[in-house]
Parts: sequence; structure tokens; C-alpha cells
Amino acid sequence: MGFLSVLSFAHKLVAERLRQGDIALDATAGTGADTLYLAKCIGSRGKVYAFDIQEQALQLTRERLAKEPPDSLPAISLHQQSHALMKSCVSDRDHGQVGAVMFNLGYLPADSSDKRIMTETTSTLTALEAAIELLRPGGIITVVLYPGHKGGDAEAAAVQAWAERLPQHAVQTVLYRGLQRADAPYLIALERKKPL
Repeated sequence: MGFLSVLSFAHKLVAERLRQGDIALDATAGTGADTLYLAKCIGSRGKVYAFDIQEQALQLTRERLAKEPPDSLPAISLHQQSHALMKSCVSDRDHGQVGAVMFNLGYLPADSSDKRIMTETTSTLTALEAAIELLRPGGIITVVLYPGHKGGDAEAAAVQAWAERLPQHAVQTVLYRGLQRADAPYLIALERKKPL
């Protein structure tokens, strides 16, 4: 058996932290794979917030969710908003209660999507700051980065530099990366240790 892919490893880390009835966020809904994964991890008593700037992404997410038995899913709210605005979309009572936030940066991986529309460094860093504030102690953020496409390399470098500067007493960070290909996707995971 080989190493887990970065996406599989992100899912593994999230599954180890989430509990039934938790609150979770998909910061980049895309095709809905992470939204559905989070929903299955927390069960019908939980709550998932999912964000994407593209209606196409939210439609793909709706279609994926519609294939599941409705009583098996938690409350899921889809927001056609930048992830940078997640904090204002999440109910005040859920601030500091979120168990996991997943980011899968880059562009929408659908055949018909416009690959020029992608996550941007400034909004991603704003969203990451908000995500830390929304987490409960012990909560986790996973960020899958794609340095192999134009713009993705700069975003990945900026996110990694940001994560390296986080105070160790408040946030623990890890990096999961193949070393032979500098342009391969990689994962940064962050755990909130205590209030900032």
C-alpha cells in the first residue's frame, strides 16, 4: 500500500476530529466532494456550511448531495460567496464551535468550468484567518494547495508562509508533501490549540 493522496489524507485528518452533530465548513465547495464528506462525518444532527463564488460549483454540489438519502444528511447551507466572507455567513452561536474547515484551492475541476476563475491569495488568507477564529479548540483546518498551475504557485507559497508565522501556542501546523515533484499538490493542516 502506498502513501495516501493529499485529498485522502485531508479526509483522514478531518474524520479523526469530527464527531456526530458537529459543525463543519467547506470553504471551496467545487464539485461538492468535501461538502458531502463533511456531511457524512457529522451525521444528520450536524451542520455544514459550504462556500463558492460560482453558481456552477453550487449546482454540482446540489446534484451530488441529491443522490444521498435526505434523512442521512445534516443541515447544509450553500453560500454563493467568497470564502473570505465565511465569518459573516456563519451563525454567531457557531463561532468558536466549528470542528473542521476544508479548503481545496485552485479552480473548479469540472470539464465545462472556466479555469481562469480560481481562488486568490488575498481572499484565501482572509478566509484562513476567519477559519481559525471559527474553530473550537482541537478543531482542524485542511488546505490542499496546487503549485503546478499559474497563480497556484504564488498562492501556495503565500499560504505556507502565513502558516509558518502562526503562533505555536495557539495553532499547530503540519505539512504533507511529496518531495520529488515541486509542482505536485500538497496539504497544510492546522489545529487550533487554544484561543488566540
